[in-house]
Amino acid sequence: QVRLVESGGGLVQAGGSLRLSCAASGMIFSINAMGWYRQAPGKQRELVATITSGASTNYADSVKGRFTISRDNAKNTMYLQMNSLKPEDTAVYYCNANVTLKFQPRLDYWGQGTQVTVSS
Repeated sequence: QVRLVESGGGLVQAGGSLRLSCAASGMIFSINAMGWYRQAPGKQRELVATITSGASTNYADSVKGRFTISRDNAKNTMYLQMNSLKPEDTAVYYCNANVTLKFQPRLDYWGQGTQVTVSS
């Protein structure tokens, strides 16, 4: 019964920046780990970054130093600040969250994705 809604995608020139947001809604008891994944045309979905409930982060090598993942636990919202964007960052970006709902076990949920396109 949880919904994850991504926003903030769009078209940007190489070297530009975007900030993605993922807002979770529903009868949420707690959100545990969260993460951003992306899928480029013709490629498999890959991990971009993760963040735990304690704000410990992990990044794919391809985005280290350029992307920053964060979360606002009070708002049940996660962010991905993307700087120095490259054409190879072009992909659909998906939000993932491990969520505990009231009277339910922990489960993983996915958002619908938001398109990020980086032009040369």
